[in-house]
Order: sequence, then C-alpha cells, then structure tokens
Amino acid sequence: MLYTVVMRENKDFLNMYKKGRYITSKYSVIYVKPNNRPFNRFGITAGKKIGNAVARNRAKRLIRLAYQKAEVKLPVGIDIVIVARSGILGIKSDEYCGYFNKYGINEIEKNGSMLDIELINKYNEEYENIKENYIRSSMLEETMSLNYIK
Repeated sequence: MLYTVVMRENKDFLNMYKKGRYITSKYSVIYVKPNNRPFNRFGITAGKKIGNAVARNRAKRLIRLAYQKAEVKLPVGIDIVIVARSGILGIKSDEYCGYFNKYGINEIEKNGSMLDIELINKYNEEYENIKENYIRSSMLEETMSLNYIK
C-alpha cells in the first residue's frame, strides 16, 4: 500500500468505533476519522458472526483488495476501519471492488467534509510529488538497467 499504515492497536479500533463517522451497507461498515498525519491508517475486522476462519480470512482478503485498488482515489490523512458483514461472503471480489469504488469512496469523501480540507489538500500535494518522484526513479532505474544490458 502506497501511503497507508496498518492499524494494529486495539485502542485505535475502539477510538474509531466511538468517535469515527460510519457508513453502512449490506457488505460492510466503514468507519472514517481524520488522523492529522501525512498518511492513512487502515484496519479490517471480521467477527465470528461472519463464519469460520476460512470465511473471515476471505472477507478480509476481499476488503484488502478493494482498498488497495481504490487507495489512490482516497484522501490522505484519514483513519479507515472496515468491518465485514456476512453479505460479503456471497459475492465475488470484482463485485466488492466495484461496490467500494462506486459507493465506498464517494461516501468516505462525503463524510470527509468533517475533515480538515486544507490539511488533506496539503498531504495530497505531497503524495503527488512523492508519486511523481517514484515514477521518475523507477523509469531511471529501468533505462539504466537497459543501458547496462547493452
């Protein structure tokens, strides 16, 4: 993930449940809260209501995949926790990715109106600069390796 750190602390998850805004659907519940940092923090939960370990891991895989595909479209400087619901098990990965791109990102941006827009814009500009530098350096490495082969 480009500009995302994984949340691991229980206190961070509890803080999200108490103070974050939430978006519900039949597949998942998305909690969003500003973190005032130059990166996003991301967490996934799948409770035992979802099913056995195989089902929970599949749900987490689907959510992780959808987030990774949509990461560049999300604003920077937010905490996101996605809680899986049992409806996610009955769909394919492409369907959830499409749902997350179509509805999840829009809802996160709508609920992002509470976020500090200037701070997010600053972080998005920094991210774009980092992204451009990364692309330039990878292109440079590629041309150098081609020259080395010759």
